[in-house]
Amino acid sequence: MNNPLVEQFDLSPFSKIKSTHFLPAIKNAIALARQEIDAIVGNPDAPTFKNTVEALEYSGELLARVTSIFFNLNSAETNEEIQKIAQEVSPLLSEFRNDITLNTALFKKIETVYLEKEKLKLTVEQETLLDKNYKSFSRNGANLAADKKEKLRKIDKELSQLNLKFGENVLAETNKFEMLLTNQSDIDGLPDGAKEAAKALASAKGKEGWIITLDYPSYIPFMTYATNRELRKKMAIAFGSRSFKNDALDNQDIILKIAQLRYERAQLLGYDTHAHYVLEERMAETPEAVYSFLNEILEKAKPAAQREYTQLESFAKKIDGIDQLQKWDGAYYSEKLKKQLFNLDDEKLKPYFKLENVIDGVFQVASNLFGLQFEQTDTIDTYHEEVKTYNVYDVGGSFIAVLYADFHPRPGKRNGAWMTSYKTQMKKEEQNSRPHISIVCNFTKPTPSKPSLLTFNEVTTLFHEFGHALHGMLANTTYPGLSGTNVYWDFVELPSQVLENWCYEQEALSLFARHYETDEVIPMEYITKIKESATFMEGMTTMRQLSFGLLDMAWHAQNPSAIKNVKNYEEQVFKDTSLYPYVASTCMSTAFSHIFQGGYSAGYYSYKWAEVLDADAFEYFKENGIFNKEIATKFMEHVLSKGGTEKPMTLYKRFRGQKPKPEALLKRAGLIE
Repeated sequence: MNNPLVEQFDLSPFSKIKSTHFLPAIKNAIALARQEIDAIVGNPDAPTFKNTVEALEYSGELLARVTSIFFNLNSAETNEEIQKIAQEVSPLLSEFRNDITLNTALFKKIETVYLEKEKLKLTVEQETLLDKNYKSFSRNGANLAADKKEKLRKIDKELSQLNLKFGENVLAETNKFEMLLTNQSDIDGLPDGAKEAAKALASAKGKEGWIITLDYPSYIPFMTYATNRELRKKMAIAFGSRSFKNDALDNQDIILKIAQLRYERAQLLGYDTHAHYVLEERMAETPEAVYSFLNEILEKAKPAAQREYTQLESFAKKIDGIDQLQKWDGAYYSEKLKKQLFNLDDEKLKPYFKLENVIDGVFQVASNLFGLQFEQTDTIDTYHEEVKTYNVYDVGGSFIAVLYADFHPRPGKRNGAWMTSYKTQMKKEEQNSRPHISIVCNFTKPTPSKPSLLTFNEVTTLFHEFGHALHGMLANTTYPGLSGTNVYWDFVELPSQVLENWCYEQEALSLFARHYETDEVIPMEYITKIKESATFMEGMTTMRQLSFGLLDMAWHAQNPSAIKNVKNYEEQVFKDTSLYPYVASTCMSTAFSHIFQGGYSAGYYSYKWAEVLDADAFEYFKENGIFNKEIATKFMEHVLSKGGTEKPMTLYKRFRGQKPKPEALLKRAGLIE
């Protein structure tokens, strides 16, 4: 069969691809990759960096290209056929990855090179690649004796089942609860959109009235705007008690088992705790460093959080006579106080943020900082007519990257915003193969009477994803596995989060924030209000994030065998970060999917960690001018172009001249002067 995915291609051949091409192309690419692995293992010559480590790194190139197209389409332009193929493809890829990791002969060859590395005169990047390869085998049990490998397999199997069960219980609890409201007064305060959605849900279930659920799009507007305090309390307790009812959907025993098995797994692999195991591959490196980091911010944030809590409680008492602020009051009174203090809403700002102007603005910021030029073209094949394409050049006119941009929602496209790539940058056979990068968002479509106008939050989203895109486009490394965004988990958000800072600066906003009808530049008073409201209740927000990070570490940075009661243990951990009164019937851990189902165990701190990096980096710009060419060049040379070729802190210090300090974040958040 004529299959464009198994032929030579540079640009992704979207218009030629049919869904039926994917499965045979992926099977073909896996077979090719297996042949490449077999050739490495079967090579009779002594293992060298080139014939083993480098050969492994460059293997599976076609597989990487085809699967990137497939999984990106499954996110941005999916259908039932593609989703069905994904169910078939995922186990094939998982099996292939396991076959590599557990290939003893391959590991022995890598180990031979690794043990000789001191004699090999490798470059820094080659050494990083060798370490990464060796660790990916050894960290997954390649060095263990046969009986211990068997034990590891059992632990991994049980953990995967428990993680799945944890998530299924939380989902079942979330789906099980609904609150049917039949009195108009019960939905007082809700925005029209939230009322319509609740009405539509009730109608779809054949009921009269409005249904509120624990799904975020229903739950959050209700907690933020509903005037009926008793109903907010009912919702908050339902949300906070998910999988904490001592019934078939309870997660308490599951958590204790997961924590224990993770600890045993880490011990088996030679680590003190699960956190020691995870953090070896993070910037923080040790649990002690994470605790020190979280506690340092806590010390600064706590007084501000307590002041804000008192202010919010006084405000609630003044307008509604409430004596004791509870968890179900926080979002409601915060929103009311914010409106009173800043008198600023999205409807006032949106006319200044026409999508096309914001795109031009982010390109202009990239041009001012890094000398990049973006040329829109219609000669690049796309997967949907709405996708815009650009050729990107540097200041000297050399080709840098292809950029795809997909901005509007449609059926077959998942929610949210993300950056991805269709082709990774690498150097091979003296050719610098340049990347193909994509940003995908879900902004309001233009209407017959109005262009696409963004909320301020959407403007920062576009800058955020474009920061990731710069990390991909400006990559300049030898090996694809170390290129672009292939960096430590707690470093990948630096380029994206740092670029958001330009959205708050008059010098940058004046480039693109113009009224779509009058061309008037956004008034300075609006910019001031945007900046002021950005730090509203930041102390309480910070305390909440820190409490989650500390709870995560409490579960994973020690031997959990002495923990018998999940709720008591959690309360003990939260005692330094709680502001609201204790609610006996709720528990955070039993629905903390980030750490017990997702990939954030011993890593929740990284949200705050990346904020420290970006605030510290931007302060460097602020001190010297936000478009300072010298500092921008240092950021490009030492961070954006280097990917994961060296330890992130080494790269950061080379750019900044020092380690990042939390003071910049605390100052930006208004927590210190």
